[in-house]
Amino acid sequence: MASFVFPPAAPTVLTVAGGALYPVRRVLCVAQNYADHAREMGSDPSREPPCFFTKPADAVTSEPTVPYAPLTKRLDYEGELVVALGSGGANIPVEKALELVFGYAVGCDLTRRDLQAEAKKGGRPWDMAKGFDASAAIGVIAPAADIGHPAKGAITLSVNGVQKQNGTLDQMIWSVPEIIATLSTYVTLAAGDLIFTGTPAGIGPLFVGDRVEMRIEGVGAHAFSVV
Repeated sequence: MASFVFPPAAPTVLTVAGGALYPVRRVLCVAQNYADHAREMGSDPSREPPCFFTKPADAVTSEPTVPYAPLTKRLDYEGELVVALGSGGANIPVEKALELVFGYAVGCDLTRRDLQAEAKKGGRPWDMAKGFDASAAIGVIAPAADIGHPAKGAITLSVNGVQKQNGTLDQMIWSVPEIIATLSTYVTLAAGDLIFTGTPAGIGPLFVGDRVEMRIEGVGAHAFSVV
């Protein structure tokens, strides 16, 4: 019988509309999946194979406050649609991909932009720029059984009441089914996996005291303050 030096950590959980809990397995993210955001980052928004990165499951937070990350002078917001999987598999066909989806949520991929720029310059991984504590702020999950599969709704983010991001889900370079199908060729997906699907243009810095409010038409809203 196996023994443990320390007891296993409690899983990270998100709330589902109606009160159920969704245990998080891991967090997978798509980089530069909106053409306007790719351009503002100095990249070519072509349909080359998407670039993926990850965050640890315990980077997820639904708290009303998010701490300003240490070791950065440029903490950026990125409002995104988050996909919550209810089942998984490998090499999933695009036409079957939405069958894996449990629901959707509003999320913010927080980024240490200065650390990311240094990593890019040196050809190094982005882990410490993207995967720090409380770097994945996510709201309540809306089940697909209730809202369907949103593909055209508005996605907006405001800071202190001033709108900073304003896009639509149909501006994605890679659609949700395409993202799921492609990810499933890299790793075997499973229930509990969250997928950040990319952010529209308008990213920018946050400061202590800022209030962030995000909304996705047909999905819901989420807000937090930086402390």
